Amino acid sequence: MSGGARKVDVKVLRALSNQARLDILHWLKDPAANFGHQAVGDFDVEGVCVSVIQERAGMSQPTVSAHLKVLHEAGLVTRKKVGAWQYYKRDEPAIRGFAETLLREL
Repeated sequence: MSGGARKVDVKVLRALSNQARLDILHWLKDPAANFGHQAVGDFDVEGVCVSVIQERAGMSQPTVSAHLKVLHEAGLVTRKKVGAWQYYKRDEPAIRGFAETLLREL
């Protein structure tokens, strides 16, 4: 590996090492198909509300929030607060950049 090459981000690999987080990322790829609808907010504008993700995942709110925090800290999702609610969307440029780096380095 050359000195100027970007290394694979271990934080992202750790985030992707959990099936629940992989499922959430997959669902967020096409929110309308995977979640149907949400009472408040537009999937394309705000993202998907934690409560909607929680319902699909069948997990407690703290567990889903913990998974989303890991994905956010790894840079795989963006977070937007609207009132008391948190909304999440995939960060497509970051995901694409990670995939390109992974392909190049491996």
